[in-house]
Amino acid sequence: MRSAGLKKRFYFLCGLTITLILLQLIGSILPIPLLEWGVIPRTGEGFIGIFIAPFVHGSWPHLFSNLLPLLILSFLSMTQSLREYVTASIFIIFFSGLLVWIFGRHAIHVGASGWIFGLWALLIAHAFTRHKVIDIVIALFVLFYYGTMAYGLIPGQLGVSTESHIAGVIAGLLYAWCARRVVKRKSRVIEVAK
Repeated sequence: MRSAGLKKRFYFLCGLTITLILLQLIGSILPIPLLEWGVIPRTGEGFIGIFIAPFVHGSWPHLFSNLLPLLILSFLSMTQSLREYVTASIFIIFFSGLLVWIFGRHAIHVGASGWIFGLWALLIAHAFTRHKVIDIVIALFVLFYYGTMAYGLIPGQLGVSTESHIAGVIAGLLYAWCARRVVKRKSRVIEVAK
C-alpha cells in the first residue's frame, strides 16, 4: 500500500469511528430513540433499520466491544482497495440485515456485530477464493486473533443477536463467492478477446 492509500484508509476509519461515537453520544444525551432504528424482523419500520442498525449500539460497552474488531477487520479488508471494502461492507450490511429481518426472532437487533462477522468470514474465505499469499497471511492472522469469535455463532446467549452473527458469516461467504465468480468471468472475457 502506498502512503497516499494508507492515509485515505486511515481517514476513512477515523470518520467511521467518529460517526459511531457521535451516534452513541446523541443517543445518550438527547431524547432521540435511536434503538427504534434497529432491525425489527418482519415489520415495515424494521426493514428501514437494515442500513441503520450497524451504526447504532445499545450502550457504550456494546459500542466499545464492537469498535476495535470492526476497525481491525475493516483495515485488513482494505488491502485490495478501499472501493472493494466499501462494496463488500454494503453487501454484508444489506444481506445480513435482510436475513435477520426475514428469520430473526422478534426483538430490536442493533450493533455492528453482523458486519464484523461478515468481514471476518470474508477475510478467511479470501484465502480459499483468491489464493494470494497476502490473503492467506491475513486469514491466518484473523483465525489466530479472532478465532474465538466462532463462539458468537452459538445460539442462546442472553442479549446477543446470534442471528446477526450467523447472517453476517453467510453474507461474508456469499460475497467472497460472488467476487470470485466475477473475477473468473472477467478473466474468461479477456482470454476470448485475445
